[in-house]
Amino acid sequence: MPQDPSSASAKTKFATRLLIVTQFFPPDFAATGQLIDELSQQLGKLGLEVSIFTGQPGYAFQNDSAAPFEQRESVSVRRSRVSRWWSHRIRGKALNSLMFCLRAILHLLRHARNYHLLLLTTAPPYLQILGYIVNRLMGVPYVCLIYDLYPDIATALKVVPPQHPLVRLWHGLNRQVWQRSQHIIVLSSTMKQRVIEHCPEVRDRISVIHNWADPNWIVPLSKSKNPFVYTQHLIYPGVRPLTACFTVLYSGNLGRCHDVETLIAAAAHLQDQPVQFIFIGGGAQQPWCQQEAQTLGLTNCHFLPYQDRQKLPYSLTACDLSLVSVKQGMEGLVAPSKLYSGLAAARPLAVICDADSYLVELLTAAGCGQTFRQGDSAGLAAFIQHLMHHPEDANRMGAAGRQYLQSHFTPHHIARQYVEVLCFGETVDVALAPDASAMRSPLWEEWERLYQQRKR
Repeated sequence: MPQDPSSASAKTKFATRLLIVTQFFPPDFAATGQLIDELSQQLGKLGLEVSIFTGQPGYAFQNDSAAPFEQRESVSVRRSRVSRWWSHRIRGKALNSLMFCLRAILHLLRHARNYHLLLLTTAPPYLQILGYIVNRLMGVPYVCLIYDLYPDIATALKVVPPQHPLVRLWHGLNRQVWQRSQHIIVLSSTMKQRVIEHCPEVRDRISVIHNWADPNWIVPLSKSKNPFVYTQHLIYPGVRPLTACFTVLYSGNLGRCHDVETLIAAAAHLQDQPVQFIFIGGGAQQPWCQQEAQTLGLTNCHFLPYQDRQKLPYSLTACDLSLVSVKQGMEGLVAPSKLYSGLAAARPLAVICDADSYLVELLTAAGCGQTFRQGDSAGLAAFIQHLMHHPEDANRMGAAGRQYLQSHFTPHHIARQYVEVLCFGETVDVALAPDASAMRSPLWEEWERLYQQRKR
């Protein structure tokens, strides 16, 4: 028989006190922080007691600091001081991340026993080692949430050679951390396979849970009713009115893991067409993109800063096509979160990725756009021209993508999958096109029954 939810054992199983540890959190612009914010709110609505330990803003430097303690609806947030030494250089970011980890371990050693479970992200990449340490010292279980797979990214970007002693040490630590974790959550099927290749022993403890976007917050909006459309050419010199041309949008980080060369080359193909490329955000490759556009004399490329969160529903719907780009060799190492906001905005997607990427299967299932191999700038330019001359195809793809997101990748859908992993330790491997009723597993039914009983 099911346990009485008022019993101590049932509370441990069904009313988990969860601590999420991550360096980035709003008002930071980092996508990982925004996702953790939305996830924590959803988990709180589903009955979990959620706390966040994070740092002060790192990306959002116009905000010098945020409140050291904050209650965001049902979620409590504690922010530590953060170092900002050489923040735009790789070594500076690594050093700042190490300082955050030191503050995080001190916090965990003092407070970890107050929680039933720890959820540690890969922001920073070596943060999950703290879960291993606390588990060995205090017995508190932890779950690894892998956004980016290191040190594989560092070797793929040729920051360090694959046989470097640091790389071998890092792989060894990863295996130790993963084997002792209660569970591992990854963002794609190809990322799951990468983890299994490194550590086959954890195969049965890996769940694939996608990122998401909130279709109630990002709502389709026509250009004629979008205030963002009518202001950008007034604020930023050189930007053409967004109603006067076909607008291609890249929103988010222009980091080292993204193929920006193909995007700039496509813009060069379309220099004489009524098309403009809007890049909103920043990142390590933004200076190169700006310099390359200037060198090529491209007047159809414009670079805007990160937008405040409240403006995102307008900036994401101010375009005719959304771009997603992954550098060759990065498949299974990163998973672009901007894909899901593009789906919510009901705009067609053009995705640059490897041939074996899960993104190919996803776009095919959703019918929301087209994928291209890295370097296929001519193919991307031809697709843009086709959508420009056939707006009915663009509208159809955009509507199909939003419908697919509403069936698979809403905060509520994803939070339910997290609950099954965090509260039950059950492996969740979501297909790209599951039947909606199949999402309601027996464990989830039991969770809902007990949760409703508690509320009564």
